[in-house]
Amino acid sequence: MNYVINLPTQNSLPVRGTEARFPVRRVYCVGRNYEAHAREMGTDPTREPPFIFQKPTDAVISGATSIPYPPQTRNLHYEIELVVAIGRRGVNVPESEALSLVYGYGVGIDLTRRDLQQAAKDGGKPWEWGKAFDKSAPCSALVPADVIGHPASGRIWLSVNDVIKQDADISQLIWSVPEVIAFISASMVLEPGDLVFTGTPAGVGPLLPADRIQGGVDGVGTIEVCIGDSEHG
Repeated sequence: MNYVINLPTQNSLPVRGTEARFPVRRVYCVGRNYEAHAREMGTDPTREPPFIFQKPTDAVISGATSIPYPPQTRNLHYEIELVVAIGRRGVNVPESEALSLVYGYGVGIDLTRRDLQQAAKDGGKPWEWGKAFDKSAPCSALVPADVIGHPASGRIWLSVNDVIKQDADISQLIWSVPEVIAFISASMVLEPGDLVFTGTPAGVGPLLPADRIQGGVDGVGTIEVCIGDSEHG
């Protein structure tokens, strides 16, 4: 096969304890999936089904790294999340079978240009410009479900410069992992390589250049990234 341009690089995540890599296909994100966070964002979480948006595949980055402060924002926010890695194809999957699609789990940060997101909300427009920018989805190495099982509870936390900002439990998810998988698979075909960022607890807030972010989910892993200067001046 001849292509008119070079094939884009296949993005992937490491698998903890191995040399293997997990190729990333699509990135689904669940909005407003912890009640306290939904309320701090000014919505009533008891009145809506799961809210799904996407990030581009190449927004996912791995490893301890420095992320440049993104352009066109003065209000960059952190959001710590449990990440689900899909390892099997699924269409219209019932909740009772949903976990059979899961390859493993990781810890991610949904970086958000909050001012751009809010402007989109105010104008009734999509969130993409505030959510789907370069390097906006740092993620830890994945750990297979056959190693840790399927965590339904455990502390989820994030600190900025060693000060705890988010501290909750994944048992507080409004929509559980099986429910989210079933919901997505009723609308789109889930394929091996898909990632699902399952939502963030309360306590989101701003980041500045030189900030150091650490976070984790008990039994799954940890993540650490630093915010660098803007590449755009």
